[in-house]
Amino acid sequence: MSTATGPGRGKKRGTSAVDDQYVELEDRDDLGINKTQRGTLEDDFKNSDRSRKFDHSDKDSDKEDKNKEDADGFADGDDGEKKDPLGFLPFEGTAKKVAEWVSVALAVWLLLNAVGMIGSGFKTAAGDQAEQLFSFAENPFVGLAIGIITTAIIQSSSTTTSIVVGMIAGGLPLGIAVPMLFGANIGTSVTSTLVAVGLSGNKKQFRNAFSMATVHDFFNLLALLIFFPLELFFGVLSKSASAIAPSLSGSGDNLFARIFEAVGDFIDLITEPLVSLTENIVSPLGDVWGGIILALVGVGLILLSISFIGNMLSSLLVGKAQEMLHAALGRGTFTGALSGALITAFVQSSSTTTALTVPLAGSGKFEVRQLFPFVVGANIGTTVTGLIAAFSATGVEATAAMTGALVHTMFNVFAAVTILGLPFLRKLPPAGSDWLARRADENKLFVFLWVGGVFFVIPLLAVFISNMLT
Repeated sequence: MSTATGPGRGKKRGTSAVDDQYVELEDRDDLGINKTQRGTLEDDFKNSDRSRKFDHSDKDSDKEDKNKEDADGFADGDDGEKKDPLGFLPFEGTAKKVAEWVSVALAVWLLLNAVGMIGSGFKTAAGDQAEQLFSFAENPFVGLAIGIITTAIIQSSSTTTSIVVGMIAGGLPLGIAVPMLFGANIGTSVTSTLVAVGLSGNKKQFRNAFSMATVHDFFNLLALLIFFPLELFFGVLSKSASAIAPSLSGSGDNLFARIFEAVGDFIDLITEPLVSLTENIVSPLGDVWGGIILALVGVGLILLSISFIGNMLSSLLVGKAQEMLHAALGRGTFTGALSGALITAFVQSSSTTTALTVPLAGSGKFEVRQLFPFVVGANIGTTVTGLIAAFSATGVEATAAMTGALVHTMFNVFAAVTILGLPFLRKLPPAGSDWLARRADENKLFVFLWVGGVFFVIPLLAVFISNMLT
């Protein structure tokens, strides 16, 4: 370390260019420097010292302002204008808050109906052809592809699972049936992507929402990469399920089945009237066109309800309301997965529960990594429908049906434990969905390429290539 020589030896150097000039000026005092220049530098030094005192607080203030603007941006449009969907109401305060929460509840009810309309519409339009797709499954790869396509069309992994479980009881080999159940997991997440499109009017909301929608896809694809080879070569899941099924099957009327059936009946009770009314309105158009119109009405209602929910949650999820929802969705990996499993088991629709996480992420109040375990839990909860069908089966078919239901349950449980339990695997789905969301934010074409490619083009190519080879 060098030391200064001359009159200024030992003086501490300044912390800025102005300070250094002032210290140097003192060192050169004996040289008779111009007093005017000295006075100017003294003023600069004082101003510099004063500015340093307030520089840190100014930066903090600017940062807080920016954070506030970013938070407000989730509730604003791209033009920055504040949106209040219920701004026309003639009252304020507590009364308006109650009205806002009631409106959100109605929007969620509308979302439940919309999901039901899409499923019912496609099933009506396709008729028996959707179920006939299963007859094309001649090997595990085609079975996987058909599971994806069928579930993406009818928008219900629960329905696909119930059909496959029934076919297992009717003699469908497990080697083909199990990949169908894997495919059902992947195909069911199309609804969430559609929900994210409903928030595309706001760039900040859309990127978070699309990341949330596709994190489910990336989890399911990762689970498939891990367990499909294990099942294909070693039969890990089917052998385990076959060993357990005899002790659980044949119970007939089961308390477990009755509880979840009762909850499912209640959900149907509150959604069936609107779906049935819409079905009656479009029925004169015939099965094909009536079903298509019904599905399109469902799509429109999803976009409408999600856009409304997204705007409302940005302002409603503050303070205790946000804390309560955090607690309900789970504060950790285990509690989040448990919450997702229980809620989905009662609603008996993973499409609905996962779709509801999309506006939560879009609102900016929840991060994708926070909601990720909840979505994983929804995969487990949706297996309840297959278990109910298996518990209700009796006779020689009971064991086969229970085996199929257990395979689906074990696949989702083992996938959740493996991926959530290993940190390096747990990071992959959120990282993948974030990357895709950034690309989709830059160009919406990525949305259509992802949906069309993963859920339809690639599975159809697999079926075509398999048929060509055989």
